[in-house]
Amino acid sequence: MKLSVKYFAIISLLIVMVSCETIEEKAARIHNKVFTIDSHTDTPMWLMNSDFDIGIENDSRKGEGKIDLPRMEKGGLDAVFFAVFISQTKRDSLHHEKAFNSADEIFDAVYKTIKTTSSKAEIALSASDGYKIEEKGKRAIYLGIENGFPIKNDLDNIDYFYKRGTRYITLVHSSNNDIADSSTDKKGPEYNGLSEFGEQVVERMNNLGIIVDISHASDAAFYDVLNISKAPIIASHSCARALCDHPRNLSDEMLKALAKKGGVIQMCVLSDYVKTIAQDPKRDSAKAAFQIKHSNWADYNQEQRAEGIHDWFQLDVDYPPVLANVQDVVDHIDHIVEITGIEHVGIGTDFDGGGGVDGCFDASELGNITLELVKRGYSESDIEKIWGGNFMRVFKEVEQLAAKNI
Repeated sequence: MKLSVKYFAIISLLIVMVSCETIEEKAARIHNKVFTIDSHTDTPMWLMNSDFDIGIENDSRKGEGKIDLPRMEKGGLDAVFFAVFISQTKRDSLHHEKAFNSADEIFDAVYKTIKTTSSKAEIALSASDGYKIEEKGKRAIYLGIENGFPIKNDLDNIDYFYKRGTRYITLVHSSNNDIADSSTDKKGPEYNGLSEFGEQVVERMNNLGIIVDISHASDAAFYDVLNISKAPIIASHSCARALCDHPRNLSDEMLKALAKKGGVIQMCVLSDYVKTIAQDPKRDSAKAAFQIKHSNWADYNQEQRAEGIHDWFQLDVDYPPVLANVQDVVDHIDHIVEITGIEHVGIGTDFDGGGGVDGCFDASELGNITLELVKRGYSESDIEKIWGGNFMRVFKEVEQLAAKNI
């Protein structure tokens, strides 16, 4: 009887404590409790620069990148996908080989970096790894490939990159490749969706347990992937087209189709995809000058690439962009939830690839998204799904499907 009285007393005390929480305290408690994963960052570009130290807190306002381990800790980010990004160039044997080798070098850089910070972070290879690493108080680092260009025209290279740790592949980037049409290629569609090789790529990814990512893909390619893939798919860093009319974003019809297949859209925080905002003409001119100066990126050596990365991030220092804000980001989440339900939205910031809004400019400020969600009435269960549960469900389903094929 005494135990029962004590039990109810403790429960009553906890209820009183929780009821006395401020919104900020509640958001912080939830954010610290739930498993959080950012499904898309371009941080590996920084790891190719010998001057960048991921183990110390850098300053994004000075063009020093958006993610490092201290800022992941400060922002309560448990896991992250580092995208091995390879820009699209000529689709001949020479440039295919360069793309493959460049991707390999980036994988090497990530593994080398994480090895030197093993007390703080570990490479993760499975959905369960993320949770296990989080329980150790470390950050889980997953790897994906952004742009299937390094696959060349050889399906066996998908197996190779899977063994290197790839757990999703963004099929295409800003231009058409041998796999699929891009949503932003100025020349227009080449296959009206996936190529024949692209269909084989999706099937091989399903068999291996690699998540298919359709961010950057054309609408037709999106629907082709949905029809072919036996596993649910993701958009690792995209927004709602109804709120920002950009071809990189997903229409309501696409959101519904994605959800019907069991997939998830990972909300991007790159301002251009969140809200249409007029920019300083001087900034636009500076970006155009950057494109001219670094038009031969694919043929750069490591020193030239480091210079290009510095120039790119210096643009934000010299010509600060006009940004969307956290409220705008959560407007998209609200809309996606309204269209698909709570089970089909997550977060993929695109930090270090242009991502960053007012109030969530780098990884240290990710808790502000949770705060805004709490202000709008999202429950702890809802927030757990948005911050990791939905994505990890897809990840596990992809793994389970592949296991059946062994």
